[in-house]
Amino acid sequence: MMHLEEVIVKPLITEKSSVANETFNRFGFVVNLKANKNQIKEAVEKLYNVKVLNVKTNIAPGKMKRAGKGVSKTSKIKKAYVQLGEGQKIEFFKGV
Repeated sequence: MMHLEEVIVKPLITEKSSVANETFNRFGFVVNLKANKNQIKEAVEKLYNVKVLNVKTNIAPGKMKRAGKGVSKTSKIKKAYVQLGEGQKIEFFKGV
């Protein structure tokens, strides 16, 4: 069993997540690869004091990177998009 702080790695702040935030009240997070939807829902509800309606996850594969003659691969990441209840909001940047 993971602790709540181990489930969520960082918030996902991109143009796509900003549009989803404004239109569907959906927020993105980078989460631990071993976390399941129930753990993600519980972690977001406890850490941000909101009511989660839906959780969608996606595992993005690693990319091939070249540096000179060498080739390496970046690690894969798991993203979670969390939809909140009506009128609820998460503030990533306070006072900005």
